[in-house]
Amino acid sequence: MENFAHLIPYEVIVKVAEVNEVPAGVDLIQAPKIWNATKGKGMTVAVLDTGCDSRHPDLQERIIGGRNFTDDDRSNPTIFLDYNGHGTHVAGTIAAQKNDKGVVGVAPEASLLIVKVLNKNGSGQYEWIINGINYAIEQKVDIISMSLGGPHDSPALHTAIKKAVANNILVVCAAGNEGDGNDSTDEFAFPGYYNEVISVGAINQERRSSNFTNSHNEIDVVAPGEEILSTFLNGKYAKLSGTSMAAPHVSGALALIKNVVNNRFERQLSEPELYAQLIKRTIPLGFSPKLEGNGLVYLTVLEHLSNVFEGEMKTLVLHAQ
Repeated sequence: MENFAHLIPYEVIVKVAEVNEVPAGVDLIQAPKIWNATKGKGMTVAVLDTGCDSRHPDLQERIIGGRNFTDDDRSNPTIFLDYNGHGTHVAGTIAAQKNDKGVVGVAPEASLLIVKVLNKNGSGQYEWIINGINYAIEQKVDIISMSLGGPHDSPALHTAIKKAVANNILVVCAAGNEGDGNDSTDEFAFPGYYNEVISVGAINQERRSSNFTNSHNEIDVVAPGEEILSTFLNGKYAKLSGTSMAAPHVSGALALIKNVVNNRFERQLSEPELYAQLIKRTIPLGFSPKLEGNGLVYLTVLEHLSNVFEGEMKTLVLHAQ
């Protein structure tokens, strides 16, 4: 059996030197509309990927530390730089800071723990990923974000993920990009197919299912995954496409959700309770559950339903009079 996992395949659309905007994907899931309530402060997301450009102006204040588990830089554990670009892009979608320049992430005040488990070639031994998960557990992170996968089921990897979930850590994974646009055929990538993870498929800005997104009965939610603008190497920016880009939208959303609901309930919610809170904040798009799971993550959906309910109650009162 192949002993390596890889980056979920993705496509670099364009690289740019300067931007100043809220990316369309961040806007589509309604993140800016709840920033008055929370920007994710106090939440820590472990990004298990190719490392990160820790000097990027949109990220440097969000990174609280990291560890290298790969063979890059002679396996020096203290050097978790990104030589690929993928990890930097994912990190920006989660938590690029709001500084009126560049881009802004879904949870712009969340903390990032950079866990480098894939090398500059985008490849990583399962052992590196397992070690990365265990490190994230030790660091007591709130969320683990993994835009990576392989074709083979690894019992040891599955065990590590179960351990993370048992420690009330939400584990978010890209579903994979081997899809054919047909929900009658299943495509699998691990760890995205494990029941314990939150498996994320991709849609475009028109809320259409992406042709490349994997379909199977363990898809939980979908998020924007086409032409996603985020941070890139050397302080620059790029638009990338793939379920790799959809997953960090959900990781950032969970940082916001966990912050809000823990304050509301005045206690730390369990992983199953937090998953339920995520699912409450989705809207169906009309595709097969094998493609969209519970639907698009939409952070203001409860507020919308509340307004609808309020309107219905007012109508009932008027009719009663």
